[in-house]
Amino acid sequence: MSQTTKENLLLFGATGYIGTYITEQIVANKSSFGKIALFTSANTVEKKTDVINKLKSASVEVIVGDASKKEDVVKAMQGIDTVVSAVGRTAIAVQIDWIKWTTEAPSVKRFFPSEYGTDIEYNAESANEAPHQQKLKVRKALREAQNLVHTYVVTGPYADGRNGTFFGFNPARAELGGFDVKGKKAVLTGDGNGKISLTGLVDVGKLTVKALLHPEATKNKALKVNSFTTTGNEIVAEFEKQLGEKWDVSYTSFERLRELEKEAYARKDPAATIFTLRRLWAEGGTLYEKRDNDLIDANDMETLEDAVRASIKAQQSS
Repeated sequence: MSQTTKENLLLFGATGYIGTYITEQIVANKSSFGKIALFTSANTVEKKTDVINKLKSASVEVIVGDASKKEDVVKAMQGIDTVVSAVGRTAIAVQIDWIKWTTEAPSVKRFFPSEYGTDIEYNAESANEAPHQQKLKVRKALREAQNLVHTYVVTGPYADGRNGTFFGFNPARAELGGFDVKGKKAVLTGDGNGKISLTGLVDVGKLTVKALLHPEATKNKALKVNSFTTTGNEIVAEFEKQLGEKWDVSYTSFERLRELEKEAYARKDPAATIFTLRRLWAEGGTLYEKRDNDLIDANDMETLEDAVRASIKAQQSS
């Protein structure tokens, strides 16, 4: 594929949680790409009819099949240059098969696996963290794939007000930290002054598009990008400023975070990985000496003010 040739894209997980934002931004920039296709299940087509029809009206080709069947996936890959995956955590491992199957679709040269979160190779301890295990196997498969180049879009936690994101709040797990717009209260980790790198959901899509359009700068790279870096105390101050009210703030120590995490795994809590991620974020596992936004011309990103405004809207409408 020459520098002037527009890439044909195949998207997996395109209508999922983070995939929706990635797909929206790819479609918004469709003039920069060749064919845009998404692979999805018959069940998704049935349950998300409006979404699928909207994508079709935007000239996105919808390919229906079984992602676990080699013949279906290989057929969908024919004529495709780049695969972009945004599958959810429970489907991470299936990407290993897709990577292997690209050998039967010679046009496929680039692969973006489902990352869009915490850096799973941040330091030596990263290899032992429970939430990282399947993604680490995917990275290993990509490094061994001689027919592919890859890009890992590493964004850190999401700056969004819904439950499960950094700006969200779950009363059942309040000690893990969060921001409760309706209750006007926040739980911060440590002393609230630890820095954290965050990315807005729309920016995840924008950053993925930028990475796609800078193939040389992102070749075989873990691209560490974000919207902004801030602290818990600064986030609270912005919520108070925008809402015009003082918030009740409490704190969870790092030691307590580790206790909560250990207890979650001991009781086999299905959400135990969230405890680990919260602990990693609190301990600075999203910070880098230098972010890679410059490499892909992506410095015009969401601000803390933007993120807080979006979070207020998300929580007030929920």
